[in-house]
Amino acid sequence: MKRHPIFNLILAAAGLCILLPMALLLVWSAAARWPWPDLLPEEYSLRTVRELLFGTASLPALVGSSTLLALVVAVLGTAVGLLTARATELYDIPGKSLVRFGTFLPLLVPGTVFAMGIQITLIRLGLADTAAGVVLVHTIVAMPYCITILTDVTRAVGVKYEEQAAVLGAGPVRAFFQASLPALLPGVLSSMSMGFILSSSQYFTTLMVGGGRVRTLALVLVPYIQSGDRSLSAIYSVAFAGSALAVFFVLEGLLHLLQKRRVIL
Repeated sequence: MKRHPIFNLILAAAGLCILLPMALLLVWSAAARWPWPDLLPEEYSLRTVRELLFGTASLPALVGSSTLLALVVAVLGTAVGLLTARATELYDIPGKSLVRFGTFLPLLVPGTVFAMGIQITLIRLGLADTAAGVVLVHTIVAMPYCITILTDVTRAVGVKYEEQAAVLGAGPVRAFFQASLPALLPGVLSSMSMGFILSSSQYFTTLMVGGGRVRTLALVLVPYIQSGDRSLSAIYSVAFAGSALAVFFVLEGLLHLLQKRRVIL
């Protein structure tokens, strides 16, 4: 099917809005002096490269650990969101309205109050200053968004596919994984994307709960921005945006692969 020229124009503009700022950030990372209103830097420096390769930055390890932590949060938030969505949309459970209201509580409580309160609880549980505690807090932050996305998708899909599979002799588990889950996949991957970006962008909660021991890109990036170090701020910003885009492309490719396989089968 041929795309409309306006759609191609919007797609090109969206790509330019992403790639142009990243290109400017790459130039900033190598700029030693760039006074306004010069179009290009007056001086260049390899200080950023030296810091990343030989300093304390450890950018590759930091990107890896941040991405892994955010992916764990994305999977947990999506799993909880899917279970909650199915329970509230497909079953007549007691206190359904209360459960739905409870899913929005992390949005109603101010972030500072939530971080300080949860830190006291995690200290009592022995999870303060640990990666497990940070994952738990990030999952709580991501759950309202994951639940909202999956509730809408679950409501649209319903149980019609599972009922047809049950008529053909499939059990409940097989009916869900082979009938309903393929139809829910776009929502599941959207929920994972939202959970990933929410986790990777958390600064204050990570600082409070992780105690500075659990390092993420956001935790390292913000002090450089506040101190006015534009070179290191730029390269960390590129790494932050690049890791998020890479995860989004992987999830999008996975969705297309699974949908193509489903069509073939």
